[in-house]
Amino acid sequence: MEHTIARDGFWDNPEATKGVLRERALLSEQIETFQSLAGDLEENTLLLEMAEEEGDEATLTEVVDQVSHLDERLETFSLGLMLDGETDPNNAIISINAGAGGTEAQDWAEMLFRMYQRWVERRGYKIEVIDYQPGDEAGIKSVTFTAGGDYAFGYLKAESGVHRLVRISPFNASGKRHTSFASVFVYPELDHEIEVEVDEKDLRVDVYRASGAGGQHVNKTSSAVRITHLPTGIVVQCQQEKSQHRNRDLAMKVLKARLYQVEVQKQEEKMQAIHDAKEEIAWGSQIRSYVLHPYQMVKDHRIGMDVGNVNAVLDGDLDPFIKGVLLARSSARSKA
Repeated sequence: MEHTIARDGFWDNPEATKGVLRERALLSEQIETFQSLAGDLEENTLLLEMAEEEGDEATLTEVVDQVSHLDERLETFSLGLMLDGETDPNNAIISINAGAGGTEAQDWAEMLFRMYQRWVERRGYKIEVIDYQPGDEAGIKSVTFTAGGDYAFGYLKAESGVHRLVRISPFNASGKRHTSFASVFVYPELDHEIEVEVDEKDLRVDVYRASGAGGQHVNKTSSAVRITHLPTGIVVQCQQEKSQHRNRDLAMKVLKARLYQVEVQKQEEKMQAIHDAKEEIAWGSQIRSYVLHPYQMVKDHRIGMDVGNVNAVLDGDLDPFIKGVLLARSSARSKA
């Protein structure tokens, strides 16, 4: 890495250096974390030996607390090392779409949006809404947003799939139990080192007037952009910015990310067929159920994990599921 940076001409193209410098920063952080963990382990080992020799119970209690905290840090560090995919360090683009069922499903989509917003905030990542389609009466039909931060895609990629909600309907006076579905798709935001070729002839670009909830116009010009990739049928749109040019750039960013992920998915499906790695769940599968009635539980169907505190999960406490899926996939790769 240092040899690459010292090479003649490395700094001539600032855009091309960003990826290398970012990789260097991430590797440096991993090395510093490892050194810190090793140093703390050595220190606590010495404290433990001294406390045992002198029968110092207060120090023993302190060491137990320190080792427990050290174990948590080590688990987080180990999980980070599993994120070794080409695009794992990248920002994530998340798209949530309400399933069939009108208001019920649209309300559920908005609940999921809030859940991921809270998770993003807890991680200290930044969020940017690219497209937001409000529901007819409540909730949202769809939303696309970015989670900006180191390894955002690596952590969130496991959230792709269908999410199911079971509850007593707040929109039905009879108080009957209702099941709602929403799909979540996660794509990596591509950096300049990953090129995705898109032929302009394969695109249909439509511009229209952006509007908000209740049909109120966000602005009076046709600044919203919808891009259709004709060969694949992928449609992306953006209406969050006042500038048509800016909306087009954002829509193209999402389109390229989706096209890249389609190719990655094809390769993963081939590997899945070869190795029969059942832990790798294809997009579109139901991955998690959130039950609010007749009991409260969140169940991840891929790893069989149950969590009883539904409110905490809906408030963004997704790490147990994310860690569980990462560990399962790592184990599957090792066996393969």
